[in-house]
Amino acid sequence: MQSANATNWSLLEPWLRLRAINGLGDATILSLLQVFPTPEVVLKAGFDELIERGCSRRLADAIKKGPSKSACRLIDTELSELRKTLYTVWTVLDPSYPARLRMIPDPPPLLYVSGALLEEDAVAVAVVGARRATAGGCLFTEELARDLAAAGVSVVSGLARGIDAAAHRGALSGGGRTIAVLGCGIDRTYPSEHARLRCQIEEQGAVVTEVPIGTAPEPHNFPRRNRIISGLSLGVVVTEAALDSGSLITAQLACEQGREVFAVPGSIKADTGRGTNALIKQGAALVECADDVVRVLTPQIDKPMRKNLQRSRFDPAGHGPLDGQERLVYEALSHEPRTVDEVAELIHEPVAIVTATLLSLELNRQARQLGGQRFVRA
Repeated sequence: MQSANATNWSLLEPWLRLRAINGLGDATILSLLQVFPTPEVVLKAGFDELIERGCSRRLADAIKKGPSKSACRLIDTELSELRKTLYTVWTVLDPSYPARLRMIPDPPPLLYVSGALLEEDAVAVAVVGARRATAGGCLFTEELARDLAAAGVSVVSGLARGIDAAAHRGALSGGGRTIAVLGCGIDRTYPSEHARLRCQIEEQGAVVTEVPIGTAPEPHNFPRRNRIISGLSLGVVVTEAALDSGSLITAQLACEQGREVFAVPGSIKADTGRGTNALIKQGAALVECADDVVRVLTPQIDKPMRKNLQRSRFDPAGHGPLDGQERLVYEALSHEPRTVDEVAELIHEPVAIVTATLLSLELNRQARQLGGQRFVRA
C-alpha cells in the first residue's frame, strides 16, 4: 500500500466527471459501482440501461447530461494542477486503497495522498481530542502517541490545533509513522501554522483527504473527514474532549464502524474531561498508557503484522534511576502543571530544595517547565 506519483490521470478523469454531476453524492457513486464496473462505463451507459440497472429516471437523466460546463472547466484545472505535483489519487477500486477504510459503510470514492501509506499502516490507532486542550492534555497525548509509535503503531489524527498536533508530534518523536487527515484540499494546510509539522508528517507518514484540490477548509468538511480518521484505524483514543466536541463524533463513528473506542479519564471539574469521562461511562476502554491500547488491539491484528508490535521502548518513569529526593519530587508532578510552591507543599520540603531538584529532573528530561514557573512530568 505504498503511495507514489503513479496516478493514471486518464483513468482518473471519469471519476472526477462522475463526482461533478449535480445530485450525485458519494453514496450514489458507490451504489452505481456495485452494478457497473467503472465510472467510465457508467458515463457511457445509455438511458435505458441505467434505468434497467436500478437508476431512477431523474438520476439517469442527470448522468446522461453529465457535469455542467463550469464543472468541466474545474475538472480540467484540477487535472492540470495534479499533473504538476507529487500527489497521488487513489480510487476505492484501486488495490492500493486502504483495505480497512474500504470496509466502512461510506468510504470516500477518491483519496488524495501526499507522502506514503505503507502496509504497516494497517496497524493504526487514531488519537484525537480538543483543539483548546490543556497543557497537561497535550503533554500526555505526546507521550501516548510517542509510545504507540515506538510500539509499532501508526498514529492517525486530523492536524488540528491542540490534541491532534500533539498526537502527530508525539508519533514523530517516537520514530514512528503518522497520518494526517485534512478537511481541505491536499494542496492546502489548515491551520497554516502547521505547515512545518505537515512536512515532517509527509516525510514520516502521509497526509490524506477526500475533497478536490483547491477546496477551502469549510466547516462541513470536518465532520465527514472524521469518518476517515476512524476508518483508517483499529481504534480511536480520545484524550481530551468537551461534551460538544467533534472528537465525540469521531468516537461515535468508530462505534458505528465496529472500531474500539478508548478514552483518557479527565478531571471532573474540567470541561475537557467531561467528554472523555462520558465515553468511559458509556463503555469506552480507560487508557492510562500506550500498553492499555496495544493490549486490547493485538488480538485483532493479523499474525504476520503482530511481529511489528512491541511493548513501548520508553520508560514512563524517566530516562534513568532517580535518587530519593528526585523520586519524591517526580512523583509529586503530574500531567497537570504545578508550581514549585505547590510541589513543595505536597512533599513538605523547602522551596529551595524542590527548585534544585526540579532543575535536575529537567536536565534529565524527566520534567518540563511551562510558563509561569509551572512544571509537569515529561
